[in-house]
Formats: sequence, structure tokens, C-alpha cells
Amino acid sequence: MSYQDPKIIKVIKSRRPKVVVIGGGTGLPVILNALKKQNAEITAIVTVSDDGGSSGSIRNFINVVPPGDIRNVLVSLSDLPQEEKDIFQYRFDSSDSFFSGHAIGNLIIAALNEMDGNIFDAVQALSRMMRVDGHVFPASNEPLTLNAEFVDGTTEVGETEITAKDKRIKRVWVTDTDSGNEPKSVLPVLAAIMQADAVVLGPGSLFTSILPNLMIPDVAEAVRKTQAEVIYICNIMTQQGETDHFSDSEHVAVINKHLKGEYIDTTLVNGAKIDMSKFNPKDYDAYLEPVRNDFAGLRKQNCRVVTDDFIDQRSGLVFHDGKKVAKEIINLAFESMLRRRATANNV
Repeated sequence: MSYQDPKIIKVIKSRRPKVVVIGGGTGLPVILNALKKQNAEITAIVTVSDDGGSSGSIRNFINVVPPGDIRNVLVSLSDLPQEEKDIFQYRFDSSDSFFSGHAIGNLIIAALNEMDGNIFDAVQALSRMMRVDGHVFPASNEPLTLNAEFVDGTTEVGETEITAKDKRIKRVWVTDTDSGNEPKSVLPVLAAIMQADAVVLGPGSLFTSILPNLMIPDVAEAVRKTQAEVIYICNIMTQQGETDHFSDSEHVAVINKHLKGEYIDTTLVNGAKIDMSKFNPKDYDAYLEPVRNDFAGLRKQNCRVVTDDFIDQRSGLVFHDGKKVAKEIINLAFESMLRRRATANNV
């Protein structure tokens, strides 16, 4: 049989492609929701080092993995009616002095964590209750602390403090918040990465949403060893305090440097022009400018480039067009499935 044998292609396309998405932040649910509509078998591996907002407040009071990103991912993959998802996402306003700023879902996750004794089992229980189509795995079963070294040689601890410094970051790493020791993931996370057809990094903040997951040593090792297509969804805009004036190739170079090798197989890059006039002036604090294209720099890192109009700017802010991105991911996952099947058959 050849690589493009119709019989092989028919067998491959008869099963759902296994897609693992690693990250955090507001962009992740957009991609997950679109992948769900493409009928992918999804596993979301979510960062557990956020220390801001409601998540950070809950973490500080009851020493639980920050639940905010987990909450948003659960909702994006849930088959519950929209009304029930809206209740889960509801955030108390400032007039509720005790609950002010807290999302109901964060409180439920914290409660289940206490009932089950660990965040991993709590999220699996909630996934069943919320009829989640796929898997949602915290990257670690313990809360992690993000650490950073800046280009000037200084260091800082904690996501909020790191970004507030507004200095060029050289590298990041994570430690177990309670013990300070090297963190570990759990077996289902590692198995999902090894068994995937595509492993997707992002979209999300480079240093505070994507890299914290990859800095868990056994997660990084799984990404290095997997036969899946490793795909990076490059951010559309630079981010103040993290990626000021970065090109797409610089984003990839940072990930590869932290992984200690060239492990990004394909990068999805926006090639469309951003209408900066649609931004409110206050948004310039977070979004500095469109990420510059440097296709030659990407190819030097042995990285395939897929470029298209990947933007959705209907709300004024700029997000990824989930439908287009998901379609490219599925195509790459099927290619990966074909290669692996061909290799297994010694084609």
C-alpha cells in the first residue's frame, strides 16, 4: 500500500482524530469549541500557575489549583444547555462584598477539589456532570508557581508580578507551590500527548499560558517524544510585558529554546492585515502591535508555515477565527495519522 492509498485514507478518516491542546487564557476556548464542531477527540491540558483575579484569590485562601482557565475550558467543551453554562460562568458583581469578582464555576471547582482531595479527580467529576465532550486535564495535580529570569539578570516569582515588571523575559520555569520541588504531571496527561495525532500549543500568552505547561519536565519530555504533529498557533498580536515587538519566528524560537531543540513541526500564522482603528485606546496597553511575519526565520527552525486570514475582529478586539484554525489542525492531524499508519506498515 502506498502513503496515499484510498483504503488507508478511508480507514484513517473513519475515526476521530486525537487532538491535544496545551495552554490557557481566553483564546483556548475559542479553538476548543471549533475543534469540537469538527468532531475531533479533544484533550485540553490546562495551565495551573495563574495567580490573578478570582482564581488567584481562591488559590490564596484555600490553596487549590487556580480554577479560572479550567472553568472556561469545561464550558467550551460542555454539552449542557446554554442557560446552565451561563450560570456556571456567572461572576458576582462588586455589590456582593464577600463574593465580589468570583465566578460560580470557580467556587464549584474549589469545592469539588476539597471533596475529592485533588484537582484532577475534581475536574473529571465535573466533566461528567457538565457532559464534556472530550477530556480536560489540569497540567499538574498541584498548584504551581511561575518563575522568570529577565534579560537583565533579575528574577521574579508569580505570574502577576512577572508581567507587571514589563521587562524582556529570558526564560521561565515552574515549581511546586507547596514544596518548591520540581513539579510532576499525571499519567493521563502524558498518555494523551503520546497517543495524539496532533499536539497544539496555544493560542495564549507565550510566557504565562503556554510555557508553564511545557516547563513541567515530564510534559516537556512527552512533547519531545510524541510522534504527533506538534503545532503552534502563533499569537496575532504582541503582548505588553511578554512579547513586545516579537515576530512569529521569535515566538517559536522561545518555545524551542525552552524545549531544548526544534520540536515545533508546524506554525499557524495570520497573514491578514489588522484594522488597528477598531481598537479602543485602552486596549493598546495589552495589545501593542500585530506579530511580524518572519517566514525565513521559521523555516530556519525546520518549521512548516501555514498562513491564512486567521483573524476574527468583529468585536473590535482581535481573536483567532476558530473555524479556520480548527480546519487546519484537523488536516494536519489526518496527515499525521497517515504518516504513522504508513510507517507502521513499512510503506
